Amino acid sequence: MSKIVVVGANHAGTAAVKTLLGNYADKHEVVVYDRNNNISFLGCGMALWIGNQISKPDGLFYADKASLEAMGAKVTMEAEVYKVDYNQKKVFVKLNDGTEVEESYDKLILATGSLPIIPNIPGKDLENVQQVKLYQNAAEVIEKIKNPEIKNITVVGAGYIGVELAEAFERHGKNVTMIDIADTCLPAYYDEPFTSMMKENLAKHNINLEFGQMVKELKGKDGKVCTVVTDKKEIPAEMVILSIGFRPNNALGKESLELFRNGSYLVNKKQETSMKDVYAIGDCATVYDNAIDNTNYIALATNAVRSGIVAAHNAAGTEIESIGVQGSNGICIYDLKMVSTGITVGKAEKLGIEVEYTDFEDTQKPGFIETTNPDVKLRIVYDKKTRVVLGAQMASEYDMSMGIHMFSLAIQEKVTIDRIALLDIFFLPHFNQPYNYITMAALGAK
Repeated sequence: MSKIVVVGANHAGTAAVKTLLGNYADKHEVVVYDRNNNISFLGCGMALWIGNQISKPDGLFYADKASLEAMGAKVTMEAEVYKVDYNQKKVFVKLNDGTEVEESYDKLILATGSLPIIPNIPGKDLENVQQVKLYQNAAEVIEKIKNPEIKNITVVGAGYIGVELAEAFERHGKNVTMIDIADTCLPAYYDEPFTSMMKENLAKHNINLEFGQMVKELKGKDGKVCTVVTDKKEIPAEMVILSIGFRPNNALGKESLELFRNGSYLVNKKQETSMKDVYAIGDCATVYDNAIDNTNYIALATNAVRSGIVAAHNAAGTEIESIGVQGSNGICIYDLKMVSTGITVGKAEKLGIEVEYTDFEDTQKPGFIETTNPDVKLRIVYDKKTRVVLGAQMASEYDMSMGIHMFSLAIQEKVTIDRIALLDIFFLPHFNQPYNYITMAALGAK
C-alpha cells in the first residue's frame, strides 16, 4: 500500500481526498495536513453570512475532519507543513503543540491555495483593517460591525469578493465606499456594457463608488483606522476591507518546482508538477484554459475541485487528463445576476487575439406574458478568423445562469458562432421566446 500525502484540505484538497478514498481506499494510505482548524469553508458564500442573508455559517462547510476520517484518511489539523524534501520524499510538519513530525510519502499532492495580496501602504496594520478570506476573518468582521461606532466601511478592491462584501455591509445599514484603481468593477470577467450595469446597481443602493483612485495611506486615531487617503481625496472609515486579490501560495516549492509567470506551480493536464510524484491543485497551480488554448492561472473553486479529482486519479495510478477550463463564473448582487465564461473583448485585446462580438438584449419570455419578465443582456465573443466561440457574458434580474454552461461547452468543444445560430433551442412561452436572445445574437454575428 502506497502513501499519498495531501497538504491542504481546502476545496481542491478535499476533492482529492474524497476521490482517493472513494475509489482507491484499499490501495493507498491517505495522510492529510492542514494549518487551519476547519475544512472546506465556502468563501464565496461568506458575504451571504456577513450580510445576514443566511442565519449561520454551518452550511458553508461541505466537509469536516470526522467525515474524511470516516472514509479512511489520517487528518491532522492546525499542522504547518514548513518544508518538503523532494529528493528524500519527506514533508516536515510542526503541530499545534510544538511537536515536529517527519512524514514520508510515495506521492505528494500540494493544495496550498492562495494568500491575500496586502498592499504595502502606511497604516495597513491599524486596528479594523481587515482581510476577509478565512472563516475566522468573516467571524471577526461580523462581530466587529455590531459596534455602532463603525458607521463607515471602505472596501478596497472591486472584484467579486469586494463587490459582494460591499452589498453585505450596506445590508447592515453601514455607509459603504468602494475604491479601485480601475475605472470600473469586475473588469476581469465583463466588458463595459456589463460592468456599467453593476456600477449602476451598486450606486442605486447607495454604495459610494470611488474608481480610478489609488489608496496611498490609511490614517488612524488611537490605533484604529479612521481615514482612507487616496491620490484624489480622503474618505472617513472606521473599518477598511483589503480585497485587492490573491497570490498563489508557493512557499513549499518555489525553490524546487517550475513556476508559472505569476508564481503558481506549473502543472500539466494530469496536475503533475516538474517533480516526479508531486502534484499541485487548486489556487496554487495553473490550469489549461480552453479559451486561449494555453496554460493560464484562473483561481476559482470549480477549477480547484476538478483539479483535485484529476490529481487524485493520477496519483492513484489511473491516468486521466483534465479537459481544460473556461473560467466560468457568476455573481448576484441585489437581484442583478451576471455570469460569464471564456474571455472578454478587453481580455482578447490584451492577449493579441483578434475577435468579433455580437450583442443582443430582449425579455426572457414573450411580450404577451403578463407576469414579471426581465430583460436579458447577452454578448458572445468569437474568433474573427475561425469564428469559434471564445467567451460569453449574460446579465439579468431573471435567473438565466444555466445558459452560460452551454457557452462553456461551446468553448471547450470549439463550436463556431454559426452553429450556435442554428442550435436546437426549445420554445415554450412559460420559459422563453421562439426567437430567443441566444439565437438572435448568433444570427446577428458579422
